[in-house]
Amino acid sequence: MRVKSMLAAGALMAAAAAAAGGCGSGASSSRTAPPATSGHAPATGGSAAPAPVETESNPPGDIPDNTAYVPFRPAGGGYEVKVPEGWARTGLPTGAVFTDKLNSVRVEVVPASTAPTAQSARAGEAPKIGAAKMTVVKAESLQRNGGTAVRLVYRFDSAPDPVTGKVVRDEAERYEFFKAGHQGGREAVLTLSGPVGADNVDPWRTVSNSFRWLP
Repeated sequence: MRVKSMLAAGALMAAAAAAAGGCGSGASSSRTAPPATSGHAPATGGSAAPAPVETESNPPGDIPDNTAYVPFRPAGGGYEVKVPEGWARTGLPTGAVFTDKLNSVRVEVVPASTAPTAQSARAGEAPKIGAAKMTVVKAESLQRNGGTAVRLVYRFDSAPDPVTGKVVRDEAERYEFFKAGHQGGREAVLTLSGPVGADNVDPWRTVSNSFRWLP
């Protein structure tokens, strides 16, 4: 009887050990299954860092919005026009030119017997400009604060950069203001130019609207 009891006890112990081994195997299998995923990336780990946001920049030739404008009134010129403050000035026999980087403002006064028209600007003045690979975009008559003006818009190739040799495609707005006089008339030619694509609509309007003949 004692032997049978011992054998029975041994059988029970073996069965218990087998059951325990089976449970251990099942637990190990469940840990190797892939974890459930969510819509959120883990806070740490080997995930790729987000791409840096590129700094937005203006096209070449954009005149800053905070640019200040100062009046240019040459002695004996009989006119006034506002130009961007701080631009380099070069004197001309008939006026002056102001430049900064790729932009320029040029103003000249010349004798004129008749008032200009859009047709005379396109057919008569445009060929005299002599810019490289020049194409006329438009010619029109419009109002500015200083009076009626004829505007000729054209595109051309800039002179090669003296260092890099690079040529820039430019666009110019050429305004003609006429003033009749007892001894013949005078014409003020205001030319604003910068790279094609530069957002200079507001600056050029500010400059062209500032022109006025002085008493």
